[in-house]
Amino acid sequence: VTFGAREGARQAAVEEDEGSVRRAVAASTRLDGDRLDVDVGDRGEPGSRVTVRVAYRAPTDLPLVGRLVGDVHLEGVAAMRVER
Repeated sequence: VTFGAREGARQAAVEEDEGSVRRAVAASTRLDGDRLDVDVGDRGEPGSRVTVRVAYRAPTDLPLVGRLVGDVHLEGVAAMRVER
């Protein structure tokens, strides 16, 4: 999740398109895309920072108890300076 956030922040630093940021996050990880949430912060002028938050609901696969525990929420955040 953290690596996905870093890749997303790197993409957001050079590209304004949020779709390309989401694709960069998805391509950098083997996590299930249906359980992945990507949030791109406001992107300012070059030199400012852009923040990307990646959240993932990991299924609990423990026998018998997994259904009682539910999904585990994982989150990673990264920020980089806007380059262009």
